[in-house]
Amino acid sequence: MSTAASHPDASPLGKAVAYAEHYAPELLFPIARQGKRDEIGIAADALPFIGEDLWTAFELSWLGPRGKPEVALAHFRVPADSPNIVESKSFKLYLNAFNQTKVNDVAELQATLARDLSAAAGAPVTVQVEPLSSRPARAIGYPQGVLLDTLDIEVDRYTPDPGLLRSDAGQPEVEETLYSHLLKSNCLVTGQPDWGMVAMHYRGAPIDREALLRYIISFRRHNEFHEQCVERIFTDVLRQCRPAELCVWARYTRRGGLDINPCRRTPGLPAPAVLAEVRQ
Repeated sequence: MSTAASHPDASPLGKAVAYAEHYAPELLFPIARQGKRDEIGIAADALPFIGEDLWTAFELSWLGPRGKPEVALAHFRVPADSPNIVESKSFKLYLNAFNQTKVNDVAELQATLARDLSAAAGAPVTVQVEPLSSRPARAIGYPQGVLLDTLDIEVDRYTPDPGLLRSDAGQPEVEETLYSHLLKSNCLVTGQPDWGMVAMHYRGAPIDREALLRYIISFRRHNEFHEQCVERIFTDVLRQCRPAELCVWARYTRRGGLDINPCRRTPGLPAPAVLAEVRQ
């Protein structure tokens, strides 16, 4: 498998492809993170955040050693400081290539997935496979914070505008969580809509909630991958509002049996609770 990152236009996105039925790690398509980070002024050697991209696979199946199918949920953690993301359609094709592949046990499958995905991402990827026979459960909930979506605002901008953001440095510092279900962006390559919930926990001068909601809605016609949108939101809020601490995370609805859930936060902050969004 080649681990060299390629341009998104060369990926399987938006193209007719034949599904492989046997193990094919060469299907994974890495895309370098740095190109999009250059656009928003993030240097490769000075990331302003830590974090991870959490993926959930809902369509994972393989054959046991005697040919009997197994099905499972799988969870993947890709560190934010990995040089590459894995393009989602290639990820789907790769996982489906296990459909007629015999695997001795779950441990072998996890090790194979971790090896191949780590090679594509350029950094260690953590994998957890949960066979449905073990009755895995998913926690679905809402952030413990303030929902912005009930604000009665007028909106007229549908491409990202960091100038919309503002905070009141004259007010006492606050620590709060704000969230919205109104995040919508579009795939960088195909233009297909991506729907998600975005949440933000920060400590600092109070952020104008109406302004923040307008900013979130401004992604509605924006073409960018999930991970890139969250990094853009984090960077814009950090620069415009200057919080002492900031954590931004999104839970995107699934496509092709996969959901993608990026999180970026200032160093030292813990990761938020892993709660599935109700639409996932």
